[in-house]
Amino acid sequence: MNLHKIRELLSGEVICGEELMDREVEMGCGCDLMSHILAHINHKSGSVLLLTGLTNPQVIYTSDAVDIKVICFVRGKRPDNDVIRLANERGVVLLCTQLPLFESCGKLYKEGLLGISENE
Repeated sequence: MNLHKIRELLSGEVICGEELMDREVEMGCGCDLMSHILAHINHKSGSVLLLTGLTNPQVIYTSDAVDIKVICFVRGKRPDNDVIRLANERGVVLLCTQLPLFESCGKLYKEGLLGISENE
């Protein structure tokens, strides 16, 4: 699914990486536990969108470790400038939406974005 479509479906906003919005993602993952990201996503997973309510730098470091290049912050959360700088340095697109995590995942799944368990 194209990032422009994801932004539209979630009534989202691009925080950084506007120039990378033509990217496609193959699957999505909604999670606030970074240990679960490390345990269940690997470089063979493909292009993954992470939806999370966490806005600390650990989200960027964890995403970088498993090659996630798109993060959407839910519930109106916004990262601070240090997190945005880290994302820019690593080529990570940051989005945000006012929707809660469950509804965000549901809207994307309904429109055909697979979950990570469906690509194993």
